[in-house]
Amino acid sequence: MNEEIGEDIPEEMENTDSAEESFADLFEAFDKNVSDDIRVGDKISGEIISVGRDAVFVDTGTRIDGVVEKAELLNDEGELDCKVGDVLELYAVMVKGGEIRLSKAVAGGGGMEILQDAYEESIPVEGKVKSLNKGGFDVLLGNRRAFCPISQMDIHYVEKPEDYVGQAFEFLITDFEESGRNIVLSRRKLLEKAVEKARKSFFEDLVVGSEMTGRVTKLMPFGAFVELTPGVEGMVHISELGWSRVEKPSDVLQVGDAVKVKVLGVAPDEKSHQMKISLSIKQTADDPWLSVTDRFKEGDVVEGKVSRCAPFGAFVEIEPGVEGLVHISEMSYRKRVLKAEDVVSPGDLIQVLIKEIDSSRQRISLSMRDVEGDPWAGIARKYRTGQAVEATVEKHENFGIFVSLEPGISALLPKSRIRESASPGRIEKTRPGDTIPVVIENVNVEERKISVGPGDAQDEGEWRRFVPDKDQNGGMGSLGEKLKQALAAKEKG
Repeated sequence: MNEEIGEDIPEEMENTDSAEESFADLFEAFDKNVSDDIRVGDKISGEIISVGRDAVFVDTGTRIDGVVEKAELLNDEGELDCKVGDVLELYAVMVKGGEIRLSKAVAGGGGMEILQDAYEESIPVEGKVKSLNKGGFDVLLGNRRAFCPISQMDIHYVEKPEDYVGQAFEFLITDFEESGRNIVLSRRKLLEKAVEKARKSFFEDLVVGSEMTGRVTKLMPFGAFVELTPGVEGMVHISELGWSRVEKPSDVLQVGDAVKVKVLGVAPDEKSHQMKISLSIKQTADDPWLSVTDRFKEGDVVEGKVSRCAPFGAFVEIEPGVEGLVHISEMSYRKRVLKAEDVVSPGDLIQVLIKEIDSSRQRISLSMRDVEGDPWAGIARKYRTGQAVEATVEKHENFGIFVSLEPGISALLPKSRIRESASPGRIEKTRPGDTIPVVIENVNVEERKISVGPGDAQDEGEWRRFVPDKDQNGGMGSLGEKLKQALAAKEKG
């Protein structure tokens, strides 16, 4: 009969015990999963989904909604200043039995048991900095006094402790002794926990090649450190500070500057056991050499800044990141240049003419002298054979004396011609800068050479052979007049 009855028992009833057991297992697993997701002391950012009479329900991001007492969210006027849809920052103060209790932070006005629980569960407590104390701050947790060492008030060095007095913060209780009569706090641990969470999230999303904005925190001779997010810094090498040549990071950046950077690489640092991030500022902008021919053409006269001098010339930056070379031979028509520093210095703004652009090799040839103009242009019309002029002594050589007829135009007074002077000794004793009379004997524009003779030759006939003809009045030309004056002056002497 029992067998018959057994046959009539529904299959569902036969499995009742196992079903109850399975449900209990599922509930335990469900509660365990929730506990794994959220732990006591975790900070939760959740949206308000419902407001009840005594409680506010918040989406925790898990299968269980969190509950916070409504009274804890009231403002000083006793009104609820949040609504459905608002996002709250709360802490988990209890995760048990499929329930998540939330709180802004443990209020200091609670009982000693609450502070004890906050200490054991690492739950933040609210406190107000009352005053400065030796080595730290006196903090009130409601009406209970606690102490926060100055080193535990912030992540960064506290330069002005008085700025913290009167402010309310959240702290972690690090020591709870003598039944609460000795309470030590740390705000730094709480901040470090938040920073570490932000660091983890940041590195999960960090991609090489991405661009972001950071803040310059430190300048070193080799580059600049940039904070990308609290607790995460990268380094911009000096070569990556800009397309222009940078001698010192402080020339282009200051601590506190906001800069746009590109992530070049991320790798573990063996020394610090943290991730090393390489950054670039210049690569957030296009290489100016890629489009240099769109902005500059051969023959253009532009203003540039001398960036550095070399034995063979001077480098001139005509725009950020684009440098050209003024060869020493292109520095001046008007004087012989032996070294670039005799003409320009780093930092000088000068006018240059673009002679050649080779964008594939990133080279530009520049000229300073072509901007001034060639003083030899039209020189054959300006100086004619037999013309007497005043010249300035430049330098003495074994074969003669170089004299300047005007800036950029030099001539040679040969030693053999000096002997024909009425006063060769006086000419030999001249110094650079002295002036002497000379006569033009030969002008060779192609070779850029002019030879001259002394303007006080002993034999007037020597002068006459350089005089082309007489003037219309039958008198001697200007050279003859000068000779007459010179001879008259000599006779009087």
